Amino acid sequence: MAGHSQFKNIMHRKGRQDAARSKLFGKLAREITVSAKMGLPDPAMNPRLRAAIIAARAENMPKDNIERAIKKAAGGEGENYEEIRYEGYGPGGVAVIVEVLTDNRTRTVSEVRSFFTKSGGSLAETGAVSFLFSHAGVIEYDAAKASADDMLEAAIEAGADDALSSEAGHEIVTAVETLNEVQKMLEAKFGEPRKSGLVWRPQNTIAVDDEAGEKLMKLVESLEENDDVQKVYANFEISDALLSRLSA
Repeated sequence: MAGHSQFKNIMHRKGRQDAARSKLFGKLAREITVSAKMGLPDPAMNPRLRAAIIAARAENMPKDNIERAIKKAAGGEGENYEEIRYEGYGPGGVAVIVEVLTDNRTRTVSEVRSFFTKSGGSLAETGAVSFLFSHAGVIEYDAAKASADDMLEAAIEAGADDALSSEAGHEIVTAVETLNEVQKMLEAKFGEPRKSGLVWRPQNTIAVDDEAGEKLMKLVESLEENDDVQKVYANFEISDALLSRLSA
């Protein structure tokens, strides 16, 4: 998991600096609208919508934008988006999973394939690499919310599978089916989490050299800058030297 956390931290620091905030808000709004359309437009009754709203708040998305996205779904407005998962191989044989919400499957698959090809990787069939990941629920809290021991104890009592704590915060891992139940129990004790939702956690990570690492980071950045792409997961880790260079 260390490599994945390292990769996501890089993308958080670098991506938030480079990406236009309007594009980020657009992706968050899309997820809110789709979530509201798939269930009730009430976050208390719709776990996916609640997770989408929490993610939007974490990025300081204005309340008006959130409410507008929900109203779009309630009023039947906006495009009908299709959820698709793409899988492929990046440089060095690294496994990559791309989750998208698109209103044009043909356009999106063409763009995603081109990103893989330009990086020296290749798009594969669905299921080609997902077996290298675990699909799980993840709930995140700031480190100040509790000690590592208290969070672990609370997570176990709530029925979580694991709790990983560091200076960056607490990450509680659950089965897909129990995410909502565990989150409710933790919220009763610690309040609203900073993030929650379903993710693909790599079972193992691959160490790559700096050349492949730079190509992989460029691939991930290209994918994340695409309007249709919601999330990108990969099972690689890079050297401390490259980490420092990319984080600068």
